Amino acid sequence: MTPLLLSHFTATSCIGAGLDATLGALRERRSGLAPCRFADVTLRTWIGEVPGVDDVVLPAALANFECRNNRLALLALEQDGFAERVREAAARYGAGRVGVFLGTSTAGVLQTELAYRARDPESGALPADFRYAGAHSPFSLPSFVRSYFGLAGPAAAVSSACSSGAKVYASARRLIEAGLIDAAVVGGVDSLCLTTLYGFNSLELLSDQPCRPFDAHRKGISIGEAAAFALLERAPAQMAGDAILLRGIGESSDAHHMSTPHPDGLGARMAMTQALESAGLAAADVDYVNLHGTATRSNDIAESQAMRALLPHTPCSSTKGATGHTLGAAGALEAVICALALRHGLLPGGVNTTDPDPDLGVDYRLASTAQPLRNVLSNAFGFGGSNCALLLGRADAIS
Repeated sequence: MTPLLLSHFTATSCIGAGLDATLGALRERRSGLAPCRFADVTLRTWIGEVPGVDDVVLPAALANFECRNNRLALLALEQDGFAERVREAAARYGAGRVGVFLGTSTAGVLQTELAYRARDPESGALPADFRYAGAHSPFSLPSFVRSYFGLAGPAAAVSSACSSGAKVYASARRLIEAGLIDAAVVGGVDSLCLTTLYGFNSLELLSDQPCRPFDAHRKGISIGEAAAFALLERAPAQMAGDAILLRGIGESSDAHHMSTPHPDGLGARMAMTQALESAGLAAADVDYVNLHGTATRSNDIAESQAMRALLPHTPCSSTKGATGHTLGAAGALEAVICALALRHGLLPGGVNTTDPDPDLGVDYRLASTAQPLRNVLSNAFGFGGSNCALLLGRADAIS
């Protein structure tokens, strides 16, 4: 594929708002996970809650979009000068030539949960001020971002479970290559809600301690929330050496099981292979893999199978020990983490993991180390076998 430029990017999660805070936490191997104190949840688990989301106020003209998910989105959009860069792109290309493609798993379902609690005791009717389209609908997120910037290009929500925030890069790439748009805001936002926490608990996937990806004693996931965005554009002929490029994308759907990955990592391997092939790279060209690494028994085993088949000696780690599993935002958040790693020469160590599982047989790194990186792979795998791998690289790594 023709590389595309991540001209600007930003991320907000429990480890910090904006790039500086995110990078600092990664360097220091600092986790943002804490015992669950969200709403009135009574589960014994750890979560990655973003401070300050409840203090965000949407512009009055966008009040119909009121929900935790869109407040989190706005908090992230205003970091790192990202909003200004989007407005500059709209002025440069025209509002109709900038697309919006965003991933989310549950969108604003918390708003519906709150509305359901306040329903009329006799009729069961939801409160009159509840707005499904603006709050709960998956399209609420891209519609809010599109409205916030006054954009008029194509917009879509991708809700393919935990691959959502990565697959939006593929959606944007197709429309840019088709000549329908010149740039796209891509990313993902997922926020804490009762359905997610109690739902994963019912599946017996929540850990009662901070999650420990690829650890011999891993016990399950820690749910987090995050918002991460990138501005994707055609790469110019002349770029700075540390410019970050989307070099390859791989997508697959193995449809093995509704909630369990293919035991041999078939879908993961297909997505990773396609990402390498579309970038025209070999395994030896990849310096680091940001694993999907959820810390569940089955996911880590399946992903390790794919790693051993394709990239058996490549350094890898999962940053979910720091951020928690941010579900529909995970692919977008970890793409930004990979972009930071490339730009600053940082190989992030896996936080909370202390005893890498020897049966998984991968080069799992515990310490964060400073070293030059040329190309990195970011994995995002979802329920139902929906898989995506993004291959990012520095501009000066292209010969």
